[in-house]
Amino acid sequence: MKTTFDQLRERQPQLFSASAITIDSRAMQAMADLIVAIESVIALPAFQAHALAQSPEIARLPVAPHSVFMGYDFHLTASGPKLIEINTNAGGGLLNAYLLAAHGKASEGARIRDEFVAMFREEWRLARGDVPLRRIAIVDEKPAEQFLAPEFILFKELFEQHGIAAVVCDPAELVRDGNGLSHAGQPVDLIYNRMTDFALDATETATIRAVFEQGGVVLTPHPRAHALYADKRNLMQLSDDAALQALGVGETTRNILLAGIPQTVAVTPEQGEAFWAERKRWFFKPPAGFGSRAAYRGDKLTKRVFEEVLHGGYIAQEIAPPSEHTVGETIMKADIRCYVYNGRIQLVAARLYQGQTTNFRTPGGGFAPVFTV
Repeated sequence: MKTTFDQLRERQPQLFSASAITIDSRAMQAMADLIVAIESVIALPAFQAHALAQSPEIARLPVAPHSVFMGYDFHLTASGPKLIEINTNAGGGLLNAYLLAAHGKASEGARIRDEFVAMFREEWRLARGDVPLRRIAIVDEKPAEQFLAPEFILFKELFEQHGIAAVVCDPAELVRDGNGLSHAGQPVDLIYNRMTDFALDATETATIRAVFEQGGVVLTPHPRAHALYADKRNLMQLSDDAALQALGVGETTRNILLAGIPQTVAVTPEQGEAFWAERKRWFFKPPAGFGSRAAYRGDKLTKRVFEEVLHGGYIAQEIAPPSEHTVGETIMKADIRCYVYNGRIQLVAARLYQGQTTNFRTPGGGFAPVFTV
């Protein structure tokens, strides 16, 4: 009998590559070292004060959970791995855990899935102590229409296999019930947040926001994590030696950060001529963007779009080209994603593609496991 994952691979083959990526153990260690270095800086009160001062008010709420599925995205370059961005609701972790079975690593995939469940239990424990975790809501806007909707179903199955009731729903389906939330009359303990409304600003998330602010539901990932990790403006501090010294970051950690994070700077209209002249050097990104939306390689920019970038609060990141890999008779680019919880790498996977950014439309591309030699 075919599993839900087997059925998914047949229906959406573009999500998965038949290939695997092999990387050098030194590159793997370099990514791990950089993640530890970043986490150590983000833990500093002075860094948090700076990051939260430019964040939405809801991000300043103190929270105990760490936030699940941090995604540290890298390009592997000739001078080592370069961090492109950090995402706080990185998708694909469970898909890649199941994908390992197709590459002869079924037991490893099962271990990682168990670890994912333990991660959600730990988020709950940090917030609620020894109270049993009964029900998780996997929440996204119009979840059935989302690109990674099949992963939501797999999460629901996984939670239920471990004795936790689960539902996949739109935020509008959750209703306030006293000091908490319920779905179809059943209380919701924890929300696995797959939404891109990071600050819970939308009308559809007003109920979640109100209950979360009162401590009536555990939300993971939460707005504070997005402000501290995924706001791309933070990369400006993390790639600036003077700023790091001002924070009191030691030389060894500074060297790791500066080697692994491409220079990132603010884009201002006053520097428009200089940025236009050197545009091929830069990748322009909106500070709170995700999934390559409204992000532009400088060499692809038109003058009209560049004017929008100049006045759009963008950051510019020095281009670090992705590595290239032979898949069959095709050359593909690779983004490497480390799925991280509480500073520790749980799983490493690649996204193989052609074109400017990851697209899940390249024949033979998609998610691929990453193995170390």
